[in-house]
Amino acid sequence: MSRAATHCPYCALQCGMYLANGAASGTVQVTPRPAGSNRGGLCQKGWTSAELLTSTHRLTTPLIRWRRGDPLEPASWDEALSFIATNLRRLQGDHDTDTVAVLGGGGLTNEKAYALGKFARVVLRTKNIDYNGRFCMSSAAAAGNKAFGLDRGLPFPVSDIAEAGTVMLAGANVAETMPPFLQYLSAQNENGGHLIVVDPRVTETARQADLHLQITPGTDLALALGMLHIAIMEGYVDRAYVANRTSGFDAVRPIVMSYWPERVERVTGVPASQQREAVRLLAEVDRALILTARGAEQHAKGVDTVSAFVNLALALGLPGMPGSGYGCLTGQGNGQGGREHGQKADQLPGYRMIDDPAARAHVAAVWGVDPTTIPGKGPSAFELMDSLGGDQDGPRALLVFGTNPVVSAPAAARVEQRFRELDLLVVADLVLSETAALADVVLPTAQWAEEDGTMTNLEGRVIRRRRLRPPPGEVRTDLEILAGLADRLGCGGAINPDPERTFAELGRASAGGVADYSGITYAQLDASDGVFWPCPGPGHPGTPRLFLDRFATPDGRARFVPVEHRAAVEDIDADYPVYLTTGRVLAQYQSGAQTRRIDALHTAAPGAFVELHPDLAERYGIADGDDVRVTSRRGTATAPARVTETIRADTVFMPFHWGGAGRANTLTNPALDPTSRMPEFKVCAVRLERVAGRTQREAGAAADAGAFEKLTTAEVHG
Repeated sequence: MSRAATHCPYCALQCGMYLANGAASGTVQVTPRPAGSNRGGLCQKGWTSAELLTSTHRLTTPLIRWRRGDPLEPASWDEALSFIATNLRRLQGDHDTDTVAVLGGGGLTNEKAYALGKFARVVLRTKNIDYNGRFCMSSAAAAGNKAFGLDRGLPFPVSDIAEAGTVMLAGANVAETMPPFLQYLSAQNENGGHLIVVDPRVTETARQADLHLQITPGTDLALALGMLHIAIMEGYVDRAYVANRTSGFDAVRPIVMSYWPERVERVTGVPASQQREAVRLLAEVDRALILTARGAEQHAKGVDTVSAFVNLALALGLPGMPGSGYGCLTGQGNGQGGREHGQKADQLPGYRMIDDPAARAHVAAVWGVDPTTIPGKGPSAFELMDSLGGDQDGPRALLVFGTNPVVSAPAAARVEQRFRELDLLVVADLVLSETAALADVVLPTAQWAEEDGTMTNLEGRVIRRRRLRPPPGEVRTDLEILAGLADRLGCGGAINPDPERTFAELGRASAGGVADYSGITYAQLDASDGVFWPCPGPGHPGTPRLFLDRFATPDGRARFVPVEHRAAVEDIDADYPVYLTTGRVLAQYQSGAQTRRIDALHTAAPGAFVELHPDLAERYGIADGDDVRVTSRRGTATAPARVTETIRADTVFMPFHWGGAGRANTLTNPALDPTSRMPEFKVCAVRLERVAGRTQREAGAAADAGAFEKLTTAEVHG
């Protein structure tokens, strides 16, 4: 094919683009395509996305480390698959089926996420499978299920944002994480709307806000409780809506009565006057939206925090009303679809729960297996990784598809050590990521332009990813890899390497489930701009807006959920007197495994940094560009200082895209939310120290560049 209509490989906005084979040998041209949620916009990452297709960093042949301590060496597919299958059979024979674990990613297509879950449970028969979406939307998903009986990031089209009178973003910096999203906020502003941003930093998004609530890290929950207090006391509660469409308000009201504005100001740092103004802006318009993202959700109380914002939305009468509501801004490209079809530890396809006998029976019938052979619920992603290795009495083998946890997991040094203790680590990736560099076997996988499939974007819109050209060298798709491994393990035919047939099977497996895709076909997607799930059966048009008539609860009512504020698991003290929060920068994406290998993006953001306020810098004798050692109870990271007044004086910020000395997730706290098992990425306690003799910001970038060069050459060739 010389031209393909597809979507960007990065965030959940899934911007439309055309790809075309260029005149120069091997090059691919990118052109924006007005499709779905982006209306023709692309950010720098989207414009440069095709450069990785022909990058010298691409893996094009399998790699095997024949003995521990030896370098990775090129191998044939027959050698690689035989090596993996032989070792998996040996380990499961010596121990049990659960000695093998699988870790997936929120960037995998729906077909690959479905196949990975089936592979783990039918071929490997292990309960130990989870995915990195546990670090993304899990708190919002759990809260959505509690309140609405259903989890879909945005239960309305993203275009509704442009028509809202007020939008509140809690913990979202869309100007850097998904820039084309800004067109909706710009349109909303042009229509006379207001924007509220909740963030401890003056981000590029916060600069555009009418009201910026510059919160102390980890106190979003108190803020939401306080805003509901104000709504009640100032008569903004939609009493008819609460009476007719909700339940549980009487259990929430007495709790929030103790969160008066002045108390909340002491906890959050947000002035009482700004709290009142935020509630007024939300309540005194015809349509309002409350949207949360990772800043509010990546906490050990993330589910309760989201529940508190949902309670506020319900009290104001927003969810299920045209142009109003609550939503979550999904981060990863297929963060929504990635958890719906089976790679999450507690779920089967269609967002069915794995401990539901009826769900097990339905999926088993599609898979052609006995329901009793489907393993039960396994541990969450971090708990799974923390149990790896013989000394932990956990899994001794791990297969990784579509994620780089050595950079992205909390307490990353601990996770890295667990990986080193495995008897077998297999990583399927496009490039030699930090995780792949530790592997015994590395399997080269196809990129988005080299395979067909579907994704589900932040709206719940199922869209088509179309292949432009075949992958280079000996690269295979993940479906082909899983099918080949299944065949070697005695389950030939369990995994279909054809994405369209796999999607049709996914549809049958999801039929009747919460996330019902059974009415969606490739032909339907090819003839449309995507289809919103649920789509239960042929001819159904899909469901762009949920909850207009009833919520997905047994009685059709949304539920208020009583929650109380609690401090961060690790608050500041005399030994660790500064808050650390983490996040993204415009030119990089997630662990940076792809974007760090694109020259323009590497030039724009070459390495980690520590952002701190001038008052904090003065206290520690730190000047802009000085190397700063940041230490938490889990380890140390070092990066150049960026001194700026855009951050609170009690807080430092580090982006999490880099490994090496500047790895922010060496520092982060793996304390888990009791419901979602989300780690507390967004706040921990640290101390600072200026590194003597290093005063050039370039020093940090040079260190990262050196580590990057080592990773792409020495680990392969010895």
